[in-house]
Amino acid sequence: MSADYDHLQQAAKDHLWMHFTRHASYAQADVPIIVRGEGAYIYDAQGKRYLDGLAGLFVSQLGHGRTELAEAAAEQAKQLAFHPLWSYAHPPAIQLAEKIAGYAPGDLNRVFFTSGGGEAVETAWKLAKNYFKVTGKPMKHKVISRTIAYHGTTQGALSITGLPLLKQQFEPLVPSTFRVPNTNIYRAPLHGDDPETFGRWAADQIAVAIENEGPDTVAAVFLEPVQNAGGCFPPPPGYFQRVREICDEYDVLLVSDEVICAFGRLGHMFGSERYGYQPDMITCAKGITSGYAPLGAMIASDRLMEPFAGAAHHDHQEHIPPGARAEHGSDAMFAHGYTFGGHPVSTAVALKNLEIFEEEKVLEHVRSTEGAFRATLERLLDLPIVGDVRGDGYFYGIELVKDKATRETFSDEECERILFGFVSKQLFAEGLYCRADDRGDPVIQLSPPLICDQQHFDEMEQILRIVLDKAHSML
Repeated sequence: MSADYDHLQQAAKDHLWMHFTRHASYAQADVPIIVRGEGAYIYDAQGKRYLDGLAGLFVSQLGHGRTELAEAAAEQAKQLAFHPLWSYAHPPAIQLAEKIAGYAPGDLNRVFFTSGGGEAVETAWKLAKNYFKVTGKPMKHKVISRTIAYHGTTQGALSITGLPLLKQQFEPLVPSTFRVPNTNIYRAPLHGDDPETFGRWAADQIAVAIENEGPDTVAAVFLEPVQNAGGCFPPPPGYFQRVREICDEYDVLLVSDEVICAFGRLGHMFGSERYGYQPDMITCAKGITSGYAPLGAMIASDRLMEPFAGAAHHDHQEHIPPGARAEHGSDAMFAHGYTFGGHPVSTAVALKNLEIFEEEKVLEHVRSTEGAFRATLERLLDLPIVGDVRGDGYFYGIELVKDKATRETFSDEECERILFGFVSKQLFAEGLYCRADDRGDPVIQLSPPLICDQQHFDEMEQILRIVLDKAHSML
């Protein structure tokens, strides 16, 4: 090994605090150092190639090594490297906001840029609370989300997150968040044999939660189109249509958290489009730049912007009670922002990214190949350790079980020994970068770049088969 590699290893162990990392695991092992990417593959410091089965972290939609995106960043940095959006604007942010509004469903025409997904979720919750305060419903501040759902790590987003073990060491968090059942039909407590009835039941639990808390206190419901944590739970038929009805009935805002699901992951620009529902806000990030620069956004309906838009824009002020108009007038301000939100370089990269989406028909490619991806992964159902294969688009979870007939899951010890001690490490050793996760039941998640095709699907399936077959013998 070279001296440079040895130095990098030691420096990583001495100085780099990696995210969500058990640092003790590298006491006697090397830190994986990724140095290069090309297409659907990444390469480590020793030259070994891995199939990027997770698109980095649900991010690298167009794959690695896209020089056009790097050049777009360089050109913008030469012209205007930085200026905030605090009372000023710059062309790439304006143009990108217009572009995104054109893609977004319905009247979601207002785009608030952030640095990433957690900030987008924070923004959506703050807007929900602020909107109801300035429109005469100041008690509406609570948020409902689903069990085992991940919405971010900042204090507010973590409060909305439904993963107790992720939250305990940071409590007390922001109060006023409440959980309802998710759409994991594989482990449905009721109606597991009837997706439509199960979906209606799961949606109705949101109405129960709103009633329990008091409709005049609930501001928003945060839901992912396909729930990530727990292993890719798609919505049952009719689920989101019923949720929309409930939100309308109780005047609660429906926030579609699409940090993962937007920008082609499900074959559409937005996941809400795939499942045919109209949210009041969308939160997004990750694939907006294919990872070539950090950027996120909260996209809001015109209605939510009205109290903050000024008199010239209040063409539809019937939404705002007269008292609220008089009190706040045209001076109401959404007092919120981020230094790097809508960064010129990031927004320029996002514009180029979306241009390539259109030129290369990326959404059409995902929709035309998603059936083959599903069918390839479903071959693994012949393995006794594979209980369920679920997802949509290019976003799948493979749930591992101890007993296929009874759906018995792993014990904590088995998760530690098999999922993390063997499967996760061995998949990487065999050349597949993906995710082993036990937030909920043990799963392997796959979310490859949107440029992948059958050769990549086959490669994933072959490596998974080798490793999972060995893992079963360890039970």
